[in-house]
Amino acid sequence: MQQLDVHTDLTVVGGGLAGVCAAIGAARQGCTVALVQNRPVLGGNSSSEIRVWVCGATAHGVQHFARETGIMGELFVENQYRNPEGNPYYWDLVVLEAVKAEPNIRLFLNTDVRTVAADDGEIRSVTGWQMGSEKEITFHSPAYADCSGDGLIGFLAGAEFMTGREPRSAYGESWAPEVPDGNTLGSTILFYTKDAGEPVRFVPPSFAKDISTTSIPERRIIRTDAYGCAYWWIEWGGELDVVDDNERIRDELQAAVYGIWDHIKNSGRFDADHLTLEWIGAVPGKREYRRFVGDYVLTQHDVLGQTEFDDRVAFGGWSIDLHPPGGMYATERGSKHWHPDGNYHIPLRTLYSRNVRNLWMAGRNISATHVAFGTTRVMATCAVLGEAAGTAAAVALSNGLTPRELTTERFDLVRDALQRADASVLGVVDSDPANLALGASATASSTLHRLAVEVSDGTLPLAADVAMVLPVDPALDGLELLVDSCEATSLTVELHDPLKPQNYLPLARLAGCEVELPAGEKRWVSVPLSWRPDQPGNVLVVLKANPAVSVHTSAAALPGTICFSHREPDPDEQYTEQFRSWKHILPRGGLCYRVVGDTSAYSPSQVIGGYSRPYGGPQLWSSEDLAWDPAPRLELTWSEPVEVAEVVVILDDDVEEDLINLHHHRTPYEVLPTLLRDYRLEGRSPDGEWWHVATVEGNRRRRQVHRLPRPAVLDALRLTVSATNGAPRAHVVSVRAY
Repeated sequence: MQQLDVHTDLTVVGGGLAGVCAAIGAARQGCTVALVQNRPVLGGNSSSEIRVWVCGATAHGVQHFARETGIMGELFVENQYRNPEGNPYYWDLVVLEAVKAEPNIRLFLNTDVRTVAADDGEIRSVTGWQMGSEKEITFHSPAYADCSGDGLIGFLAGAEFMTGREPRSAYGESWAPEVPDGNTLGSTILFYTKDAGEPVRFVPPSFAKDISTTSIPERRIIRTDAYGCAYWWIEWGGELDVVDDNERIRDELQAAVYGIWDHIKNSGRFDADHLTLEWIGAVPGKREYRRFVGDYVLTQHDVLGQTEFDDRVAFGGWSIDLHPPGGMYATERGSKHWHPDGNYHIPLRTLYSRNVRNLWMAGRNISATHVAFGTTRVMATCAVLGEAAGTAAAVALSNGLTPRELTTERFDLVRDALQRADASVLGVVDSDPANLALGASATASSTLHRLAVEVSDGTLPLAADVAMVLPVDPALDGLELLVDSCEATSLTVELHDPLKPQNYLPLARLAGCEVELPAGEKRWVSVPLSWRPDQPGNVLVVLKANPAVSVHTSAAALPGTICFSHREPDPDEQYTEQFRSWKHILPRGGLCYRVVGDTSAYSPSQVIGGYSRPYGGPQLWSSEDLAWDPAPRLELTWSEPVEVAEVVVILDDDVEEDLINLHHHRTPYEVLPTLLRDYRLEGRSPDGEWWHVATVEGNRRRRQVHRLPRPAVLDALRLTVSATNGAPRAHVVSVRAY
């Protein structure tokens, strides 16, 4: 047996997506990092050992323009290219390679941290046992990140924590119980099936559960074409201690899985003769255990009210998603959901311990109530929290600050670091003084200046209300719609304000009018509605139901525009009244329309500073159609020369597209069409000479960093586009120079 000591700037314990992103985030800030994982693979609940979908702020398409950027976004996009079929082993490789690409990370797999040395409110070291190699390894760092899920490190260090359900009186949460208890969300084991091409018997083990004696057949959905996370409801242990009783919970879950499979194969109710089990999990996927107490506790009110924290470092959008303590044996539904009107913010104060000075945390153990945890717990949200915590830890270390000092005295350092990293933060303007591009002006060879989709490829009857989101910059001075009407009638059209820049719902009526329609097909009709907001933002145009009218639709949607239709609300889900009424219906298109006048929503100035994702508008430059401008050019110019060492280009990876690994759904392309495929970057010396900086071909990534061989004095940068990955126009979100 060997005893080893490892010294790094930061030790991250836990190799789920929160830990992976924390380690990568810190490493990219220049920290040396030890990433310690007690399993043979990375990815936690998303790994091939457990196989849970990576869900996040998109909430399966409920929230819009919500997909994560930063490190989690990179993993999504890379997995889309490498693994469109959702192979769980290929996903393992995507995550592993992302870690191995960082030279500042030392990875320790199969290493279970069991002891913590701490005193005077500070962790001194943590020690783990590396199975297989029989090594006892002690990790020494000035800072630690507990991304272990269950929160063992913080617990052993004496960090304050919460478990179970707080009483309603504690935070005034309507979904909290009147009386506190120790109940949590339970654990799950999943299974995969395949068609063997011939009859296959199944002889159940003696310990298989007879599910006919339970409420499962009547209360849960069992189908032969379902596998993996379609059986998320195979959940148990919420009324036990999910750690102390882990072995009992695993045994019960496996007995239930074999009992469900016995029911499918042998009850005679299913056509399953050729089906066989391909895989069953051996490790329970845990949902909830310890939640540490930080300088702020996130609550139900913050999620539903979308509190705009000054120290926001991440966002979520999944519903508050709580499950009955009885899990699969409960007689009520397997989950209940409360959706916010849009994405909500998460503050840095929830990511460090309030009583252990050098402890950061990320994942499902952050400082949140049980109710708020119901949304922050999903893995893509855990991942962006990991990047925020790892980045903040690195910034604090490099500036000699405690987590609390960093947050209260120098939060600007974290804000700028996350902005530079293209992390998942909402509503934060790029004001980084290191970004030389903030002092430049931008021009382009062409700019999309009209909001118009004029070529129809179908019609949609107005059997229900329909709404479309349009960016307004600087004003809406009327629009036209392409409609059919089977008789003379009138169409009611309304304008609505979404109230927050990250919302895409008609939350406040601004104006309305009646448009007289003669009988006829494919007529452009004028809608005399106008709106001039105080600052650029989105507006929702709502067409009220009229069975005599059909609107023309097109698959060619412009950036930042989407279309919804009215829906019947799910009685088991909770929304605001406005949210209950709408759903997304045209994922890749919208209505045919023409907005009166020009728009500045896609101007080249959008690439300088501002927001780096849709927020009250598309927040990007778009060229005119490539057929008209086949080599679009974007140019930044300084009035006085600047010394540039690095240029960062942020491209449009269509964050409206919901990318989920592990079989949830297929997206019809490997590379997002809105990304630039080929482009050339040049710099201009003060003497007027243009010189080559970089040529990119076959790009499939959102963020491209171009480091110059040596700093150069420039008075202009020029980006020339040769090709996109399929989009009809060139899009650029941001150009930065450092």
